[in-house]
Amino acid sequence: MEKAFRISKYAKIKRQASFHLMMLPGIVLGIVFSVVPLIGIIMAFENYNSALGMFGSQWVDVYNFKLLFSRDDFWTATRNTVIIALYKLVLNSVLSIILALLINEVNNKHLKKSVQTIIFLPYFLSWVLLGNIMVEMFSTTGTVNLILGKLGIAGKSWITSKNHFRLIVIISDVWKTVGYQVVVFLAAITGIDPELYEAAKIDGAGHTSRCLHVTIPGIMSMIVLMCILNIGNIMNAGFEQILVMYNPSVYSTGDILDTMVYRIGLTQNNFSMGTAIGLFKSIVSCFFFAISYGIAYKVKGYRIF
Repeated sequence: MEKAFRISKYAKIKRQASFHLMMLPGIVLGIVFSVVPLIGIIMAFENYNSALGMFGSQWVDVYNFKLLFSRDDFWTATRNTVIIALYKLVLNSVLSIILALLINEVNNKHLKKSVQTIIFLPYFLSWVLLGNIMVEMFSTTGTVNLILGKLGIAGKSWITSKNHFRLIVIISDVWKTVGYQVVVFLAAITGIDPELYEAAKIDGAGHTSRCLHVTIPGIMSMIVLMCILNIGNIMNAGFEQILVMYNPSVYSTGDILDTMVYRIGLTQNNFSMGTAIGLFKSIVSCFFFAISYGIAYKVKGYRIF
């Protein structure tokens, strides 16, 4: 019996060997680019000296974190990160679901495809391009001020205003990103059994009732999945976008942890402090992801793995 079990187990492994070989390149790349670089975390606990290297620099234990937590600009960047990321998460999620439901109700296939293409197009453009467009649009001589001037309203430099910069960042990100999530939800809607809609029509359900009682429950698993992934990225407020668009005058409302890491770690060559900020951000992100995953499992019994 035991010999037969061993033979069947060996045969199963042999049969699946090709699949494991297909996974091997991805596993190797993951180890090289995701696991091996984790060694650099030790710089957060050192007074890093590039001449001595990671393994020769002075060990300072948690001194960098004590210094970091005493900095006012660190807590400002943390607050900005959470606020901007939360607004992006909520607006992107809500608007993408609403747009997907509205587009799904369009019967004209050509119009539906055209709308999908138009709202999805900005997603393919880089923030280097879009960020500079936003800077030009909201500058003193930009398009926004030209339009306001025609209406008799005095313009201003919106992009350097700390009261408006955060709003510009959030709106521009929603405009760029919402099309991607719309396509994801539309794909999920196509997987709903058409017989459910037919049954709802027979019961006298209108468009609104079918949407509430058939479409939304049918894509609920995808909504939960997107929320889990988005909450896991709650500390990623958009490094490339803000780096291209921000300036020292808006640090109080626009500076985030990623830009602070760039400014301190690379421009000021303080690699230890930059690594400490990055490690703090990663730990908090894991915490948020664990919470969102736990809530999804308790409420909907949903698992990613």
